[in-house]
Amino acid sequence: MKFFQVKSVEETQKLIHKMVKPLTEAITMPLDHALHFVLAEDITVRENVPNFRRSSVDGYAVRAKDTFGSSESMPGFLTVVGEVKMGQVPERPIQSGEAMYVPTGGMLPDGSDAVVMIEHCEEISHLLNLYRQVAPGENLISIGEDLKEGAVLLAKGTKLRAQEIGALASQGIHQVSVWRKPVVGYLSSGDEIVPMESPDLRMGEVRDMNGATIGSLVKQWGLDFIYGGIVEDSRDELERRARELLDISDCLILTGGSSVGTKDYSVEVIEALGDPGVYVHGISIKPGKPTILSQAGIKPIIGLPGHPASAMIIFSLFGKPILDILGGGSVNHLRLTFAKVTKNIPSAPGRTDYIRIRLFEENNEWYAEPILGKSGLISTLVKSDGMLEIASESEGIHKGERVPVILFQ
Repeated sequence: MKFFQVKSVEETQKLIHKMVKPLTEAITMPLDHALHFVLAEDITVRENVPNFRRSSVDGYAVRAKDTFGSSESMPGFLTVVGEVKMGQVPERPIQSGEAMYVPTGGMLPDGSDAVVMIEHCEEISHLLNLYRQVAPGENLISIGEDLKEGAVLLAKGTKLRAQEIGALASQGIHQVSVWRKPVVGYLSSGDEIVPMESPDLRMGEVRDMNGATIGSLVKQWGLDFIYGGIVEDSRDELERRARELLDISDCLILTGGSSVGTKDYSVEVIEALGDPGVYVHGISIKPGKPTILSQAGIKPIIGLPGHPASAMIIFSLFGKPILDILGGGSVNHLRLTFAKVTKNIPSAPGRTDYIRIRLFEENNEWYAEPILGKSGLISTLVKSDGMLEIASESEGIHKGERVPVILFQ
């Protein structure tokens, strides 16, 4: 087949960045509905945070120079002239030789330039014994030290997580301009595939596990998912259903039929859906070699292998960056950790291998136990916490080697 010319993982990643373009439809979204959306504009800081000098500890506001030389063996002494109430302005400034109690987050009185932690002093009848000195600026947060008015708070292309939502709320921002989320359409193909709710299976049938797995990943990444159902092994029917779903989606995913088998129509159908067409048919990778990547206009099309483990791994490695770019954000890399491998893992040079692993902890050290098995085995997915990569130039990994592990999210 003329399309089946394998690309390396690195070549595939470069082609994805070249071919996939972001959506450009901006919408205004209330902040409390904006989670997982991508900002369509820079957001600048409207007001300083904090907008007053405040203490970062429980202690006493002082003039730093009044504390110089204080120690446990030779305490300094200051007169306590009151305390600051939370949320209130200090009643008066402090003068040389004075101190004022201030709680964490409390406003500092004028005249003070440091705070002595309560652990390092002792108040006795309005006399403060100092057991250590402090430097100017110690234990306080200056105006604008957290967020400075006029600075960029969040850049265009930032995907909004809970912490970004909180930062926007701190500025009184209650609605934001964001890119419309991509809608992901999905079709399973194959005469042997039946709906997942089927109570009984006839000989040779399998339930549509991939539809549930891929759909769950799309939703987990914060995007909208349309399940288009199952298509029988018919080229005309597959093309008709694919066109219908592509019309209402921003990205189309097909599973099954990406090999070079006699009843394989996927690559022909995908190529027929629109120009520029297929740019990857085959990746030098295990599992998942017969992967298809294509573009119909501005809409990406992904042809995944039919085996569940292969489909999930390929979609995590290549589908996620495609959807990240399509959604207008930067590519969010998969979560990594490090662990020692529990056994030797051989690999064939010239091909990138992804090995499913189980993580466990022993003697305060994380270990990665390979879960070996054929790509169609469901049990290897259920037992796995992640996967490790064996680069194409490597001949394998040695037992005890500490390697990066891509975590399944």
